[in-house]
Amino acid sequence: MRSRRRIMIEYKGYSGAIEFDPHLRVFTGHVVDLRDEIYFEGDSVESLEASMRRAVDHYLSVCEKRGEEPERPFSGKLNLRLGPDLHRAATLAAAAEGESLNHWLVRVVESAAQNRIAHTSKPTYKRRSSSQSSRARRPTTD
Repeated sequence: MRSRRRIMIEYKGYSGAIEFDPHLRVFTGHVVDLRDEIYFEGDSVESLEASMRRAVDHYLSVCEKRGEEPERPFSGKLNLRLGPDLHRAATLAAAAEGESLNHWLVRVVESAAQNRIAHTSKPTYKRRSSSQSSRARRPTTD
């Protein structure tokens, strides 16, 4: 079975990862920028985009009604779990380059991301499991 290709769309600074299921003939998507989970779907590009707009707007509305600050995409902070051996290897590699570990990691990740984008039309993302979400919200997308 061939894997489905994911593409990305954006709305109000939020990025949605999209898949098309040829057997069901439906587009499905989720916002990748948040711990909260926002899903949307459609049977055409236009309905998919409209569904994402409704879902993001609903999320922002719910946050406002609850008096909560909505999560904003990409704060620039990233917590990594490397394991002790990889942590040590990265620290040694950074030291050998005369860089801080943070600066070295930024440079390596930037290079890998640019290389990935250069070799594909769009980046791909894995869907988070529900256990990775601290607050799950699923707006309706009729």
